[in-house]
Amino acid sequence: MIDFEELKAELIKAAAAAGIEQYEIYYQLIRDASAETFRDEISGFSFGVSGGICFRCISGGRMGYAATELMTPGEMHELVIRAHENAKHIENDDEVFIYPGSPKYGQKTREADKFPDAALLKNNALALQRNTYAKSKHVTDGTQSQVFAFETETRICNSMGLDLKNTAGATGGYTRAVVKVNGESADDYDFTLGCGLDSLLPLSDNAVSGALAKIGAGEIDSGKYDIIIGGRQMQGLLAAFSSVFSGKSARLGLSLLAGKEGCEVASSCITITDDPFDPNCPMQTTFDAEGVAVYTKNVIEKGILKTLLYDLTNAKKAGVGSTGNASKGSYASTVGISPFCLSIRPGEYSLEELFRIVRSGLYVTEIKGLHAGANHATGDFSVECAGFLIEGGRRGQPVKSFTIAGNFYGLLRSITHVGNKVEYGMPSGFTVFASPAVLVRDISVAGK
Repeated sequence: MIDFEELKAELIKAAAAAGIEQYEIYYQLIRDASAETFRDEISGFSFGVSGGICFRCISGGRMGYAATELMTPGEMHELVIRAHENAKHIENDDEVFIYPGSPKYGQKTREADKFPDAALLKNNALALQRNTYAKSKHVTDGTQSQVFAFETETRICNSMGLDLKNTAGATGGYTRAVVKVNGESADDYDFTLGCGLDSLLPLSDNAVSGALAKIGAGEIDSGKYDIIIGGRQMQGLLAAFSSVFSGKSARLGLSLLAGKEGCEVASSCITITDDPFDPNCPMQTTFDAEGVAVYTKNVIEKGILKTLLYDLTNAKKAGVGSTGNASKGSYASTVGISPFCLSIRPGEYSLEELFRIVRSGLYVTEIKGLHAGANHATGDFSVECAGFLIEGGRRGQPVKSFTIAGNFYGLLRSITHVGNKVEYGMPSGFTVFASPAVLVRDISVAGK
């Protein structure tokens, strides 16, 4: 198999022959594997390698793109020709850039997890499944476990002398426990990063106990409630509305944060940080999809909007510098804007202390259909939830099928207390969302 250095040499040769002076080569290779179970057997196993090369070039002030998965010298020459021709048909007048490189690049705090072999994935998935069934006689069919791994190698080289390489990867596991008690069924799940049994086996306890706690769930009356949104659920809300922090969304009128830098946009107890080097984030890189150095920044600091997130083009339009948040969904994608590890920073309160502060209210532990129920332009949301009553300052009876409605911008302003334990989501590419539990006053709830 031809290696990247040979492909790079062919692309440079083809660009010179075509008279292209400004260009970028973006290469990405992804390996992924997973083992899934049903009952006491492996129900599915997959292993894949994918990736390709994207060639971008500036011609006539326009950026032309072309991408391929075919890694041959002849295809590299065709790739350059296609990109050069595509530039002629671009109607976008945005100023385009090939980036020469940052003066300094940061240091990763975590390297890629070692990619496991197939036997380890299968054996540990089965061990997790057996452990989950063993936790309770009420665990029944529908219970599933999965162990997975993925690894990404990225290279960016360009005509300005930039030459960057990064390898990142993660392993993890997931279990979903289904229980049945006196004819009533319930389910819950848990996941973790790391595919060793010491990481995986505790998932069984959490999933089974979480499912059993839902048995006997009732309904609640409609009204206004003080609620605690669990860390995973708040993390989901942050993910659903993350585009409001994009400089491009603000420029296009798709975020109400446009022009609000330096203004109060959230409660003073809220700090939201984008930290590419968070030690709990496994997918780390020192550069973004345009080769700009990434760095840690507070997007909101004690309620004040400090910065939106920018790539080179949108930063230029806004008259600011790039924040190093250019992203590509795949090697073939155009450049977009994404956070790396976007998290609400922890406060000082344990979950039990939050219960005592609320005294009487709701604890939201499940949100369904979040993306369908969220309007990213206005910030409005209406989503089905489940959770528990808060009674006498403690977690009470389980409740189901209630709807909370509100506005994401208003929610940030209404948070009065922040928990001290941050819950991290699974990586999606190089993006992770994280949040502790938060206490929000007077949320509209539609119940029975």
